[in-house]
Amino acid sequence: MSEKEIFERVCQGDEKALEYLYTKYYRMMTKMVITNSGTEQEAKDIYQEALLVFWQKATSKKLVLTSKISTYVYSICQNLWRKELERKKRLSSESKDGSEFQDHDKQEKARIMLECINQLGETCKKVLMYYYYEGMSMQDIADKLGFANTNTAKTKKYKCKKKLDGLVKSQYTEHDFLD
Repeated sequence: MSEKEIFERVCQGDEKALEYLYTKYYRMMTKMVITNSGTEQEAKDIYQEALLVFWQKATSKKLVLTSKISTYVYSICQNLWRKELERKKRLSSESKDGSEFQDHDKQEKARIMLECINQLGETCKKVLMYYYYEGMSMQDIADKLGFANTNTAKTKKYKCKKKLDGLVKSQYTEHDFLD
C-alpha cells in the first residue's frame, strides 16, 4: 500500500489501515521513547495515544498531511513523551518538596519532645532516652539503671511517659503537632 492509499483508508475509518500503521512503525516510535528515559510500557502507551490522535484528526477530515505519516506520528509521539517527562519531573519535585517539609516537621516534633524530656527528672530522662532514642530493651535499661527487674523498668517507663505526655499537652497544642 502507498502512503496516500493508507492515509485515505484511515481518513475513511478503516481500522485495518490503522493496524497496518501500528505494526509498521511500532519499533521506530517506541525506540524514541525508550532511548529518552522511557520504559517499554510507556513507549507502547505513548505510541498508542499518538495513533489515536492521528486517527481522530484523520477521520475528522480536517487533517491535511504535508509530510510522511511516519514523520507526523513521530512528532506526535515526541510531543506526548515530552509532556509526560515534564509531568514526571513536576511530580518528582513536588514529592521532594513534600519530603523536605515532612523532614522539617519531624525535626520540629523531635525538638519539642527533647525539650520536654529535658524537663523531667534524671531517671525519667534516662529511661525514655534509652528506650525511644537508643532502642534499648527493658532488660538492658533495668541493668543499666540498677532496677530490680524488667517489670520495674516497664513501670518506670510507663510513669515517665505519662509525665512527658502531660508536659507536652500543657506546653503545646495539637496545632503544634498537626501543622
